[in-house]
Amino acid sequence: MSAGGVTLDALPGFRRRFRITPAVHRVCCEVEDDFHCMEVTLHHAGGVATRVEALMHRAPWTTCPGAQQKVQETFTGVRLDEFVRRGEKKENCTHLYDLALLAAGHAQEERVQQYDILVSDPDESGVSQAALRLNDVTLLHWIVQGFVMVEPSEAAGIRLDRLNDWIAGLDAPLQEPARLLRWAIMIAHGRSIPMEEQSDATRMPPNCYTFQPHRAVNALRVGLIRDFSNDESQPLDNNNYH
Repeated sequence: MSAGGVTLDALPGFRRRFRITPAVHRVCCEVEDDFHCMEVTLHHAGGVATRVEALMHRAPWTTCPGAQQKVQETFTGVRLDEFVRRGEKKENCTHLYDLALLAAGHAQEERVQQYDILVSDPDESGVSQAALRLNDVTLLHWIVQGFVMVEPSEAAGIRLDRLNDWIAGLDAPLQEPARLLRWAIMIAHGRSIPMEEQSDATRMPPNCYTFQPHRAVNALRVGLIRDFSNDESQPLDNNNYH
């Protein structure tokens, strides 16, 4: 993967890493990127979530930590195979919610899995490259212009927020990676938005816990932003939490 002879790894841009660590009767899912560092540990027995623990090491808004309890309430006592039908994502932190779904989907596995996502900053024409790797093996490589797919050709012209049907038509092993890559590309756009234009929660659509109208009026933008494409460390290195 290269652009003009420059590898995607060498291009400035967004980096996001998921790590899924299963154990007996529990699974821990972690995520870190420029704006977030969070984890969910799902305890389970008999195919049911018996306890959900959520931690936010780094979050963008003062109100975000309240979502830790919300994700516990949403999934505790729920069958693992029913997580995807819970349907309360907008009332939750979307990142904790996605971690809980990952945990449920991988709870019966044995090996650690790691997704690495790279999204280059847009070039002069607004084009970005994006790739997803699973345990260092590249599964997906997309090119987008703004919010519109360019490659692969079979998805060309489809907006990222309307990509669900196309993703559903992929081979089953690629559907989860494709959903993770699509969401990461959308988050990556935050790198190009001036901070003053993304620091008023009341201007945001009510798509997550913090952006619910009754909560958004009290939300203040906080949190360290990391540029891992210009940093010696990588997401989920232990020294990134603070």
